[in-house]
Amino acid sequence: MKRLLPISLVLMLIALFVLPVPVQAQDETPAAGLTISTTYPSQIIGFGEVVTLTLKLRADSPQMVNLEVVGLPDGWEASFRGGSRIVDAVYLDGETTVNVDVRIEPPANPEAGKYTLKVVAKGKTQTAEMPITLTVKEKLPPRLSLDMDGLPVQRGTPSSTFRYTVTLKNEGGEDLTVALSADQPTNMQVRFESAGQTVTEIQLAANESKNLTVVAEPLITLEAGRYPFSIYARAGDVEASMDLAADVVGEGRLSITTPDGRLSGQATAGQDNPLKIILKNTGTAPLRGIQLSSIEPSGWSVTFDPKEIVEIPAGQQVEVTATIKPAEKAVAGDYLLTVNARPVDSKQQSAEFRITVVTSTLWGVAGIALIAVAVAAVGMAVSRFGRR
Repeated sequence: MKRLLPISLVLMLIALFVLPVPVQAQDETPAAGLTISTTYPSQIIGFGEVVTLTLKLRADSPQMVNLEVVGLPDGWEASFRGGSRIVDAVYLDGETTVNVDVRIEPPANPEAGKYTLKVVAKGKTQTAEMPITLTVKEKLPPRLSLDMDGLPVQRGTPSSTFRYTVTLKNEGGEDLTVALSADQPTNMQVRFESAGQTVTEIQLAANESKNLTVVAEPLITLEAGRYPFSIYARAGDVEASMDLAADVVGEGRLSITTPDGRLSGQATAGQDNPLKIILKNTGTAPLRGIQLSSIEPSGWSVTFDPKEIVEIPAGQQVEVTATIKPAEKAVAGDYLLTVNARPVDSKQQSAEFRITVVTSTLWGVAGIALIAVAVAAVGMAVSRFGRR
C-alpha cells in the first residue's frame, strides 16, 4: 500500500496538468453601450460658412436617445436633421447604426478663432458625448491654375490629331464651377475631355485637381507649319490660361500611274517590252530613297530604270521605264503585274497593271513557211507519181 500511494499521486498530477479542464466561456467583447461619432470632428471654416456633420449613433439595447449641442457661442445656432426633417431625438434598435446630421450655423461675421462644441446624446440610462472643434479663419481667395503634363508643343502630320494632358487645380478655399474654352486655330477644332467624355465645364472642390485632355483635330488636310492656340479655365472673375501649339510637318504622298492614266499595257512573249510609269508626290513634303520592285507571273522578268529614285519633291513627278519580258512560252491573254514603290520615310504604295500578252510574229511567219513547204512537197509528189 505504501508503494501504491506515490503512484496514485503521480497519476493524479498528470491528469491535472495534461488533461483539458473545461472552463466557462467568457465574452471577450464587452458591451459597447451608447456611442456617437463623426468622420471629421475638427474642421476649418470660412466666415459665415454653415457646417453640416454626419453623426453615427449606436446602442447595445433598444432605446430613445435625445440630442443636443452644448457650448454654442453667442449668436450660433445648431439643429439636427434626420429623414429630411428637423429632429431632437432618435430611436436606436440596439443593432443598427443610425445617421443624423447636425447643422451648425455661425453668425455672419464671427470672430476668427477656435471654437469647441459638444454634441450630447442622452439615452435611458447612458450618455455619450462627441467634441467638435471649428476653427474660423479667412479662406484662401478663389484661384485657378493650369499645369502641363508633357510638352506644350506637339508634332504631327497634316491629318494627325494632337493631344495634350493638363492639370486644372482649384487653389482657393471655395468650390468652383469652371468653364472651359479655347482659341480655335485655323482649320482646327479644339475640345476638352475628362474621363473619356467631352466636357465644356467641370466641378472643382476647394483645393481639388483634375486631369484634362485637350484634343486639337484638323478640319482639313493641314499645310506644314505651326498652329498656336490658347486654352482658358474660367470661374466668375477667376481665370487661368495656357498657350499650346501644334507643329504640322509635311507628309509625302506617293501615287503610281502612267502617262495616259491607264494601268494596262501590251507585251510580246519572250521579248523585252518597255512600259512607262509615272511616280507622283501629291503630298506636302519630299519623298526620298524610293525603291521599286514588282510581283510578276512565273517565268517573267521585270526591271526598272532607274531602280531607285533619290528624291521626289512635293508636287513633282518622275518617269520610270519598266522593261517587261514575259516567258517565251507564255500563252496569249491577260496577266496581272504588281509594281511596288517604297520610300524610306513613308509607307509602300502598290499598283496593279493588266498586261496583255501576244505571241511573236516570227512564229507566224515560220508556221506559214512550214505550211508552204508542206504544200510544195505534196504537189511535187503528186506530179511525179501521178504520171505513172
